[in-house]
Amino acid sequence: MNTDNPLLQLHSIGQSIWLDYIDRSLFSDGSLQDLISSDGLAGITSNPAIFEKAIAESDHYTDAIAQLARQKLDVEEVYERIVIEDVQNAADLLAPVYEETDRRDGYVSLEVSPLLADGTDATVIEARRLWAKVSRPNLMIKVPATRAGIPAVRQLIREGINVNVTLLFSVGRYVEAAQAYQEGLAQRLQDGNPVDGIASVASFFLSRIDTKLDALLDQMKDAAAADTLKGEAAIASAALAYRQYEDLYATQQWADLTGHGARTQRLLWASTSTKNPDYSDVKYVEAVVFPDTVNTLPLKTLTAYRDHGQPRLQDHVAAADHALTVMKGLAQLGVNVAQMDDELEREGIHKFVQPYRQLLATIDAARRDSAVG
Repeated sequence: MNTDNPLLQLHSIGQSIWLDYIDRSLFSDGSLQDLISSDGLAGITSNPAIFEKAIAESDHYTDAIAQLARQKLDVEEVYERIVIEDVQNAADLLAPVYEETDRRDGYVSLEVSPLLADGTDATVIEARRLWAKVSRPNLMIKVPATRAGIPAVRQLIREGINVNVTLLFSVGRYVEAAQAYQEGLAQRLQDGNPVDGIASVASFFLSRIDTKLDALLDQMKDAAAADTLKGEAAIASAALAYRQYEDLYATQQWADLTGHGARTQRLLWASTSTKNPDYSDVKYVEAVVFPDTVNTLPLKTLTAYRDHGQPRLQDHVAAADHALTVMKGLAQLGVNVAQMDDELEREGIHKFVQPYRQLLATIDAARRDSAVG
């Protein structure tokens, strides 16, 4: 391996890099294996928007859809067959990473239907079904961190299902996710089941925070004060979440769980592509290099970081102190951060529901074309 590769250097200083993308061509052309071998790629995350882009914008799935159409499957069954096959293939390629890291990395994430985001029981049922269908130990089921999603996380962890808690925008909701993870482990232990093989990450979204807040700051009357806070809120939120992470895993309750082999639910930085062209294209990588965290990168961001990233472990204590100053400044400008976080959560669900429905429509059109042909 090239030790000058910034991606490998991140791994050496305590941060895992996962890929926020999946496409069938990654397996057929060997590029996923190259990313694992050359860049130290340690996991994959997916969501409905990613699958919609992969299926709608390429011909890699045409033959598979046609074959499944001939089996008279409905559109959701076709979608599920395709997605599960991709996730299984990715999980198999990452299995050596899963073993070499003693089950710390090597995971592939598959999201429950975004249409279930407000239903606890429905989410649990869907997660169980997908877990059984994929049948890979290095799978993580993605569950949105809605009010209904948090108790679903607790129950799934209790049942021994690995969970990626996604769509986190606020520190408060992150704490709820982390507590649900710990409570699920404690309940599992009380049930007489082992906790040493359970894995979870908490996916905290970054760039979407700045995109929304920067637009709000542009409308402020005190332009000078507002300008000093643009591009600051996402990293500030990440630093404050990491401070909570350290506190949450420094308790006696957690120490008792570690005595039985439990491992922390790592923070995973998501939404790391830079939306504002005025910002560095690796802004949401370099500023959140904190110990024992994960960063999931789209291919474009991963390539950019490989090219010109500057790996350096951040001073998370100083970052959290600065974050408090940022939040105070926002409050002085009248910004309701809690309300903004709630809006981002609902918008996040919508941004998955919309491509999910579009994806089903795309598959249905291809399925019908195949049947006619």
